[in-house]
Amino acid sequence: MPGFTRGLYFLIAIMVFSFTKGFAQTDTLTMTNGEIVIGEIKKLERGVITIETAYSDSDFTIEWGQVAKIRSQLTHLLTMSDGRRFNATINSTGNPNEVEIDNGESSVLVNVEEIVEFKPINDTFWDKISANIDVGYNVTKANNLVQFNTRTYLGYLTKRWEASGSYNNVFSSQDSVANTKRMDANLMFKVFLPKDWFVSISNDFLQNDEQKIQLRSTTKLAVGNYLVHSNAVYFAALGGVALNSETFTEATTPDRSTGEAFAGLEFNMFNTGDLSLKTSAFAYPNLTESGRIRVDFKFDLTYDLPLDFYIKAGTTVNYDNQPIEGAAELDYVIQTGLGWEW
Repeated sequence: MPGFTRGLYFLIAIMVFSFTKGFAQTDTLTMTNGEIVIGEIKKLERGVITIETAYSDSDFTIEWGQVAKIRSQLTHLLTMSDGRRFNATINSTGNPNEVEIDNGESSVLVNVEEIVEFKPINDTFWDKISANIDVGYNVTKANNLVQFNTRTYLGYLTKRWEASGSYNNVFSSQDSVANTKRMDANLMFKVFLPKDWFVSISNDFLQNDEQKIQLRSTTKLAVGNYLVHSNAVYFAALGGVALNSETFTEATTPDRSTGEAFAGLEFNMFNTGDLSLKTSAFAYPNLTESGRIRVDFKFDLTYDLPLDFYIKAGTTVNYDNQPIEGAAELDYVIQTGLGWEW
């Protein structure tokens, strides 16, 4: 019996520990209409908070503006509209639209509208990763036109920095016309600074048959600032210097390697229901080739579907006022696709 008693006590201790651990990890959201949702908060992103509950097979997604109170003892990585970042808990106070952010050593009181996004901090590598992939396929009976496109993105976010990579590929085939290919990719590393400033180093890649570019590699060093940073809109301005290296599909055309300055704007709007918009425009005045200027423009419109699927439509435009002989100054591509994000 003593052995049985000790075993019973041990089992009870495990059950109590499991219960208290699970209880400690329970988050509570109180809606503006009085409804209460209990579960585990997954993230606040693009003006929408996601919470996992034990009584539903799928996560709940709730607009941040519909949340009146929040209780969470988990440590989150929080991003504020003024650029501050905290590893802290978040809990509502007794005052309307006010929350306390506590990192264990100190706390601050902020308005909920100042919170841009947050996500629970986990120790695993995979919990800090975001990714998406979408594909499109178009067929036209006339001239047997076939177009296939893929777009992918992979990002890793911490309190102090983020790294990301993207890849976009378009292949077109048509009767009596040579196949055409277009590829662009990007690698980026960004460090966050106080007051919504940041510095970044990145490399853009472009392969473009229309402009007879076998490979363009542009290494950029930039400094920028989020002029608007909220849970509805990001608007950033940045500029810097770049090294542009180009090889061409024409064997007789010599390679180019030039220095450039650049300036650009990035705009992302996502608090519009299931629709989000992302666009950017960059100008590259050349420092070593007199009178040359390049412009890159991107525009994407995304409609969210259930289960993290989405439909995306967008365009990319590349302009160069001094292309090589026989190449087009302007090239663009319009893409549509079905995708999934994680």
